[in-house]
Formats: sequence, structure tokens, C-alpha cells
Amino acid sequence: MDVRTAQAVAWENKQAKGFNTTDVAYEFGLLHGEIAEAFTAWRLGQPDLDDELADVAIYLFGLAEMNGIDLQSAIERKLQTNAARQYVPNPDTGVMHRVRD
Repeated sequence: MDVRTAQAVAWENKQAKGFNTTDVAYEFGLLHGEIAEAFTAWRLGQPDLDDELADVAIYLFGLAEMNGIDLQSAIERKLQTNAARQYVPNPDTGVMHRVRD
């Protein structure tokens, strides 16, 4: 399933189940909670990390739909942007950071 289709299916499910479809701030809060659950699953080595990451994606799809964003196009565009960027390691930490234009 591509991102565009997954976004549409996630939105249809939200509508069918009577979930939030209008309160963007609330949805960001719920997404934050799902990210925390995914982090906890990873940190504790729980077997449901895949389900938690799927929940993150589903909430993200809903937020995109609520804001009229075609997330597939946005992701494709951002991946192209990132591929063209240059990154170098921080000499103090070794952590990669983007070279500013």
C-alpha cells in the first residue's frame, strides 16, 4: 500500500469510528503519546514496536488529512531535498549535521 492510499484508509477509519477529525492540536497530542509508546516499546525491548510505529504513522496520516496535505508528495519532495543536502560530522561530537547554504 502506498502512503496516499494508507492516508485515505486511515482517514476513512477515523470517520467511520467517530474519532477526532477536526481538532488539530488534540491530534498532535495523541501523536505525541503514540511516539512515546513506540519509544517505550523500543527501550524495553517489547515485541510490539512494529504496532506502535504503525500507530504513529496512522496518527500522522490523520494529521496530514486534517491539514489538506498529500503526505506521499510531501515525503517524496522532502526525500529529494534531503538527498541533495550535504552533511558533515561535528568535530566535537561526531554527530552529523547539515551544512547550511
